[in-house]
Amino acid sequence: MTTTWHTSDPTVRWRDAGAPRPGATSDKGLTLTADRGRELLGFGGTFNELGHRAISALPATDQEQVYRELFSPEELNLRVNRSPVGANDFATAWYSYDETPGDLALEDFSVERDEERVIPYIRQAQRHQPDMVLHCSPWSPPTWMKNPPVYNHGRIVTTPENLDAYARYFVRFVQDYAERGIRVDQLHVQNEVFADQKFPSCVWSAEDLRVFVRDHLGPAFEAAGLTTKIFLGTLNGPEDMAFTASDQVLTNYSGYVDHILFDDDARRYVAGVGYQWAGQHAIARTHETWPELELMQTESECGFGRNSWQDAEYVFHLVRHYLQHGATGYTYWNMALEPGGLSTWGWPQNSLFTIDPASGGIVRNPEYYVLKHYSSAVRPGAVRRGATGRFAAQGSVYENTDGSLAVVVQNALDRPEEFSFSDPEDPSTAFTAELAPHSLNTFVVRP
Repeated sequence: MTTTWHTSDPTVRWRDAGAPRPGATSDKGLTLTADRGRELLGFGGTFNELGHRAISALPATDQEQVYRELFSPEELNLRVNRSPVGANDFATAWYSYDETPGDLALEDFSVERDEERVIPYIRQAQRHQPDMVLHCSPWSPPTWMKNPPVYNHGRIVTTPENLDAYARYFVRFVQDYAERGIRVDQLHVQNEVFADQKFPSCVWSAEDLRVFVRDHLGPAFEAAGLTTKIFLGTLNGPEDMAFTASDQVLTNYSGYVDHILFDDDARRYVAGVGYQWAGQHAIARTHETWPELELMQTESECGFGRNSWQDAEYVFHLVRHYLQHGATGYTYWNMALEPGGLSTWGWPQNSLFTIDPASGGIVRNPEYYVLKHYSSAVRPGAVRRGATGRFAAQGSVYENTDGSLAVVVQNALDRPEEFSFSDPEDPSTAFTAELAPHSLNTFVVRP
């Protein structure tokens, strides 16, 4: 039995800490239980245009270094990646695939705009991840499908003709990407269905979404023979927000999801639910109520451009929380941004890399190491294992397909703490280590 240990803290990033001491000599730690979760798809990031612009400013050899670190199975191993359907708030400009008003036949539909940055970005990931899992969502439909007809703000127009055209819009998107060698594995119907934003967005009530999936999108995918899975979401917003659908007040996410899934004709088309931001408060209940559904974390919280260690500690907690409560994949937001991390509408955000086009400088930010602590050790196909103990809220354990165990734990305190791991079924796996203050730690126990 061998155990390796890597640690990161506010002063030193990703340090090989050697082997921990054998044996569980402290009562502070984690003890493995028989509980087993679902197989994990892995971790990923989002193909945003501003990220591709930042990376593309580097010399070719440096670009290759960044792409390798992001996507290689030997590095961050970002396999479960997200892409927008049309423009999102980190696109260089707002667009859809058909801006001809009233074009219900979609005669002017085209994904050519994506050839500028999104598709080249995806292809870089495919070089390292040929079996990549790609999930996609629109931030806004074509403006003429909304009321008012603008990218930002507004609601979907729910006439049967409009919803039918929008369903065929998604079919065309999946098919046109397939022609370009890109498989779309999941279609999440709308980014942040509750949000009426300054950037591309569109509000959907639960009733709107139920009717669209049941009567339009599901049948359209079925008729086209598509294997792309339909996901509800992405679901965002405060837990206590109320939404009205057909005179029914839906007081939380769970009510929103249940309103759709209790309709058996809609349910048969739905493969899963995507949660992000305050969706963290609902994922546990959805997993309990609908255990057969696949759940995804679809957008890590983006911060405010500080790229601080405190942000990293929070995101470490978020990854653990979603995986503990049924998510099979965790998706980071901006993989790379220019200094300041500004969106086109002025929101500075965090990123894994900061890339300075002027100097060619490459900075790996604290959240890069958060992903590395998980994704370097928790491999696709791993299952979450149950664990109890004093570190149960700060750590988690995963069993990989090769039988190794990944123990990923933080010490959120201002002082060092002893940490022990033990498996009652296999005492030879036990170890003890002293965790530095505010540190992130990954132990891999190999038979």
